[in-house]
Amino acid sequence: MPTQASQAALNGLWDLTMIKWYVIPLLAIVIYIYVTEMKTAKKTGNWNAIFAGLTVFGMDFFNETWNGWVFHFTNYSAFWTTPGDTALRTMIGWNIEIMFMFAISGIIFYHTLAENRDERILGLPDRWFWAIGYSVFCVFVECLLNIGGHLVWEYPFWRLSFGGVWLIFLIGYFIFYVAAILVIGMKTDRRKIKAIALIYSVPILMNLIGKGIFHWAY
Repeated sequence: MPTQASQAALNGLWDLTMIKWYVIPLLAIVIYIYVTEMKTAKKTGNWNAIFAGLTVFGMDFFNETWNGWVFHFTNYSAFWTTPGDTALRTMIGWNIEIMFMFAISGIIFYHTLAENRDERILGLPDRWFWAIGYSVFCVFVECLLNIGGHLVWEYPFWRLSFGGVWLIFLIGYFIFYVAAILVIGMKTDRRKIKAIALIYSVPILMNLIGKGIFHWAY
């Protein structure tokens, strides 16, 4: 039996009547950021900001997809659900606001990194320090959202306990930034594009199987 939060999170899934006007300026901001980065990349030949942005968003797309599979197979709850008010509900744990945030999260991360890859902070390589730092900050925000009832965790191993927080840190965020580090660290743009294509192909295939073939709703 689905939890109350799960039922609420599925209510209005992809219901376009829910769209709020503030989605338009948010979309414009995301487009502006990517267009600006593309303009810079054309001049410098460095597309890593775009690659980092696409990588982090793709990793979140994968996470939200398997989270929906968890709900389908348990018929109880996903690991996380987002039952609160939103301008557009896209999955049981995803909404348009979260999507916009992750669309630019990788770009923010990239521009935090030092140009010198050998630079260290507190003894850690610059890239890994910021991957940990951003992950900790994101978990802190998630905890606030959970306390406020906007982000619901039903399973005891995915809650505000020590073990649960570590799982959220590792699976929910740290692997996103690790993926970005690995992708932008590849030697050629061709390899980076192939890696990003692979990241997206997995959740796309999972969604085609779940929604396109079996008509799952999550």
